[in-house]
Amino acid sequence: MPVFSFSPFSWPLARRTFFKLGGLSALSLGVPGCDLGSMFAVPPRDTVYFTPNDKFYTVNFMDASYNFTRDLDVEQWQMIVKGAVINPMVLKWRDILNRESFDQAVTLMCIDTLPGGTSLGTAIWRGISLKALLQEAGADEETARDVIFRAADGYHDSISFTRAMQDDVMIAYLMNGEKLPKDHGYPVRLLVPGLYGIKNVKWITEIEVYNGDYQGYWQQKGWTDDARIHIFSRIDSPGHYQTLQGAQHRLRGVAYGGPETIAEVQLSFDQEKTWVSAEIEPPLSPYTWVIWNYDWRPGKPGKHMVFVRAIDVKGKVQTSEIARPQPAGATGLHSIVLNVAEI
Repeated sequence: MPVFSFSPFSWPLARRTFFKLGGLSALSLGVPGCDLGSMFAVPPRDTVYFTPNDKFYTVNFMDASYNFTRDLDVEQWQMIVKGAVINPMVLKWRDILNRESFDQAVTLMCIDTLPGGTSLGTAIWRGISLKALLQEAGADEETARDVIFRAADGYHDSISFTRAMQDDVMIAYLMNGEKLPKDHGYPVRLLVPGLYGIKNVKWITEIEVYNGDYQGYWQQKGWTDDARIHIFSRIDSPGHYQTLQGAQHRLRGVAYGGPETIAEVQLSFDQEKTWVSAEIEPPLSPYTWVIWNYDWRPGKPGKHMVFVRAIDVKGKVQTSEIARPQPAGATGLHSIVLNVAEI
């Protein structure tokens, strides 16, 4: 039985007001099942570049399979590469470790993360090149359309062959310098920068080069097959409805561009009429979020609503249009209300 048995959410015409007044939103959406945060008073978050493994969000496919994978024996585990290839392969754990590897910092994000949500995190990953593996297997580049990934828990999804043959796609086995935690796909998982977590299959046991258009588990339920992450930004501190005292306050948060890195983060204190630019801390990788900071001097005491948005390096501005997560990921701007007690 799937873990995710949430009730569908009915989106009323007033949904924009709901997001603006609610800050973070905790709703049961009948979606792949991520922690979406709280609707009301929210304490400030610690904003760090790398997310510790034990605090990194997790989404599991099924209860039974989750328990099975916790007991997975790495010495018995194997990964098959098959399909439209000249040289099918069977790799054991030590075969993976003996292959040339590389490290990269990548942010992962769940597809049903609402504006201001917390189901995303950044880690430094080590793994092997999927492109090199497929080339060694002799993948048919003339006819291949998709690459399918099947997991020990029964989950399955695919990415396009074109995306699979890009240098940043890896089969990862280390996370923040440690072997993958079992909750995160031990012994190996797929890592495709810029695509939502539904495409980053965990506990891989089989890779198939496929000549057709493959529809994975969530695609069969109406979810996107493209899965490119929408521009996302979040205010981490101060917290929603926090009371502030003093003349100056530092606002801080993260922004993530999915397929493209972030060029600018902006804040609005007047209901999106005007915007000011925050300072961005240089990221270590084009595949991760950025941390931003802004020193704010409120002009008067009282309640102030603050919006955040981001702009990627191609000039695309994060949309303020509210969209539910299904089928292609949520959109909209995160906002918080701050109570300035005195200047």
